[in-house]
Amino acid sequence: MPTCVAPQASRNWLGYLCESQMSNGSMPSWEAAAYFTDNLFGEAPNPRLHESKSPYESISLFLQRVYNPIVEAATRAVDLPASAMIHVFTDISLIGNSAVLVVYFPGENRPHQLLLLDAARAWDLVFPDADAFNAWAEERYGWIESALKSAVTRQPATEALAVSA
Repeated sequence: MPTCVAPQASRNWLGYLCESQMSNGSMPSWEAAAYFTDNLFGEAPNPRLHESKSPYESISLFLQRVYNPIVEAATRAVDLPASAMIHVFTDISLIGNSAVLVVYFPGENRPHQLLLLDAARAWDLVFPDADAFNAWAEERYGWIESALKSAVTRQPATEALAVSA
């Protein structure tokens, strides 16, 4: 008898992003909801980021506000060593792809590891609806979580080799 596997429910990433902005004190709930709705949904290109007085800062802030909560969620799924840190870096381009880099620093002077390198044109990072955005965010979450699990589990194996040598 075949078994049915229910599809995994996607998170409400828009709600997660808004909650992140509220909990870190950068925006009240209504402002966060309006910010993400205005910047994530509609027709590409999104002119709001380039029309600001400081487009470089607007794009950098936008990418940080979108990627940081996704990275934070992935770190909650993995048991990180106490000395470890995760950083999200952006390299902003006003005319081409900006780069978002997620880097794992295991601490104790060990080599760091790139978890994600994502090219994004911020003004083209718009979605037709919440389901499309949720799928996009869930994909990045999966990539980061998988790479982070690999990086964290590889670390003890490397230490064991160093101790036995």
